[in-house]
Amino acid sequence: MPGGSKYQGPPEALEAYRSVIKESQTGAEVKGAKNPYTSRNGHMFSFLDADGTMALRLSDELMEEFRLSYESGDVIQYGATMRGYSSVPAELLADTETLAVWFDRSWKRIGTLPPKPTKKT
Repeated sequence: MPGGSKYQGPPEALEAYRSVIKESQTGAEVKGAKNPYTSRNGHMFSFLDADGTMALRLSDELMEEFRLSYESGDVIQYGATMRGYSSVPAELLADTETLAVWFDRSWKRIGTLPPKPTKKT
């Protein structure tokens, strides 16, 4: 079942999110049926919330550059600020080519983290 198959947010946001991932050089796949996200080595690094806002995980240096370049802010989920994530403005989500470059940079950064151990059942 493809990621986002039960997503109840704006369909155009899901389409744009998938387009960015497809345009990227990462080979990443959308996971999560109801809550679309991407991960690498067990670390989530992007997701699409129910309102259609994309969040991207960046290093402190990349986050500063991203926030200076675009009208971006913190990502707040369930009343808590998600450290390391920046919201992606709707205009940038629509700019697949530009956002794919940032997606690739996030992928590369997450690749420097040690893999999360898998849970054995």
